[in-house]
Amino acid sequence: MLHCGIIGLPLSGKTTIFNVITRAGAEVKPYAGGKTDPNRAVVPVPDRRFDALAEHHNPKKRTPAQVEFVDLAGLSRDASKGAGLGNSFLSFVAEADALLHVVRGFSNPSVEHPEGSVDALRDYKIINLELVYRDLGVIENRLSRLGAKKKLTPEEQVERELLERCQESLLSEVPIGKMGLSADELRLLRGFAFLSAKPQMVVLNLDETQRGPQDVKGGAELAEELGSEVPLVCAYGQLEMDLLDLSPEEAQEFTRDLNISEPGRERIISGAYSLLGLISFFTCGPDEVRAWTLKDGASAVDAAGAIHSDLARGFIKAQVVSYEDYASHGFSITACREAGCLRLEGKDYRVKDGDVIEIRFNV
Repeated sequence: MLHCGIIGLPLSGKTTIFNVITRAGAEVKPYAGGKTDPNRAVVPVPDRRFDALAEHHNPKKRTPAQVEFVDLAGLSRDASKGAGLGNSFLSFVAEADALLHVVRGFSNPSVEHPEGSVDALRDYKIINLELVYRDLGVIENRLSRLGAKKKLTPEEQVERELLERCQESLLSEVPIGKMGLSADELRLLRGFAFLSAKPQMVVLNLDETQRGPQDVKGGAELAEELGSEVPLVCAYGQLEMDLLDLSPEEAQEFTRDLNISEPGRERIISGAYSLLGLISFFTCGPDEVRAWTLKDGASAVDAAGAIHSDLARGFIKAQVVSYEDYASHGFSITACREAGCLRLEGKDYRVKDGDVIEIRFNV
């Protein structure tokens, strides 16, 4: 399961966004009193295909794809030097697979901004520099230990050269995730849990008077800084929190009156799921309809192994039909077979997002 850590400056609305994503209502309160233990919640990934499959098959059990969101305490300027909650916070960030970076866009005189004013680009850079500084500290410690050795093994020599490249990049304030490292190089670095290497999505937390980055100081500059490399989602944290207390009809009317066409909750969850290049395939039957999570590019054997190790060990073939073909033929395997869109695929088949799969195996 993907673990997505929510980061940002104090009072940026992280816990509000967490509550909106998880529909926690008023149960989860903002951090106070030096609390560092994160709030956690597992939420289903919105998927109209899964909903349609479950509605048709009406199984005993419905299991959607899921993401765990972890609401972390606010990260202060100079946290890498021990300010605020310091390294106790950064240790939780290191556990996350991906980061949801909440940047404050709303103005509220009763909620003091830790930097004295709203500036989206400045705030974004403050957090990312703290991640860079933490990674630099990890690299310096490791290089120091390697430097104390009289002789390095070939593997340690490769590690040192790679870490020195990362150090040079970070000193130029270029995150490790933007270095263009190869898959093998990233595997070598995995044990360090570098924060600046983690995929990141930015959520600009707006109020109901704002319509996008252009309405926030530093917002347009932030969008330009992120470009196409980092997803940017605009959300109305407090407004969407208030909508949780309304019926669906009342919430729809309220957002229509404010010309807000698409609340951010589903876009944030789906964006977090796709942040690591994940896809879903489905298994269907009277007992369960389930969405399984795979890395994009995974094979049919990987899909079998996700279901159960015995299926991968005894894999023979995968019976596959795309969701679109399955739905267009009335969710009938027989109709798909007659139409020629039901296929038998071997172990090297690359699973596609939305495939409906049945594994044939023998153990």
